[in-house]
Amino acid sequence: MYREIDIDRENLTLMGVKFPTLYALESTANAIGSNMFEGFEPSTELVQLYVNWKTGSVSESSFLTSLYAISQK
Repeated sequence: MYREIDIDRENLTLMGVKFPTLYALESTANAIGSNMFEGFEPSTELVQLYVNWKTGSVSESSFLTSLYAISQK
């Protein structure tokens, strides 16, 4: 089932998570939207983790560990 996600292009946020550029915001929103048609349900926590990883705030191993922990909830 499709549900709308909050995208604010003016403030560069997706589900309340700040993105560094409009391009990063839109490409992430498109990827999430495509996956939602397949049953993926995004969370603010997952979006923030992704942004942290893409901006280098989180290492790849920490990203994977956190991703696994989130998926177990």
